[in-house]
Amino acid sequence: MRKSSAALGTLLFLVIAPGTVVVLLPWWLTGWRGGDWWLPLRLLGLVPLAAGAAVLLTAYGRFVVEGLGTPAPVAPPEHLVVGGLYRHVRNPMYLAVVAAIAGQGLLLARPVLFVYGGCAWLLMAGFAKWYEEPVLTRRFGAEYERYRRAVPGWWPRLTPWHPE
Repeated sequence: MRKSSAALGTLLFLVIAPGTVVVLLPWWLTGWRGGDWWLPLRLLGLVPLAAGAAVLLTAYGRFVVEGLGTPAPVAPPEHLVVGGLYRHVRNPMYLAVVAAIAGQGLLLARPVLFVYGGCAWLLMAGFAKWYEEPVLTRRFGAEYERYRRAVPGWWPRLTPWHPE
């Protein structure tokens, strides 16, 4: 896949998938109306929200540059993506989504978003375990198995993995 096609497909998938999970559904649950928690606590929500957005954009970009594909199952990467944040954790996009939802929960003072974020994580973890991991094993074989053994799925390594 050409990088321009990968970039366009990745952007489209970014709008559809995380856009729905991180923007549309939280809006539907809250109407973006906030509660009345202590303001410094609410402002603390900007940290995971901004970090989640930055991690998500970085991870999506990695699929274009390194993978020559998209994160979408219909246009998968040609190469296994193991650089950048993927050297620390196998699922940085899912962690970023949960962080962004938690940040919104704090910022808006809406506990429903914490419950929603937990449910979203359970769905993403199940998708990763029962769909993504078998597909990646079939597609990339021993390369993915070695990566999976070295890099945790959900709790980031402190030191980056080096795929020598």
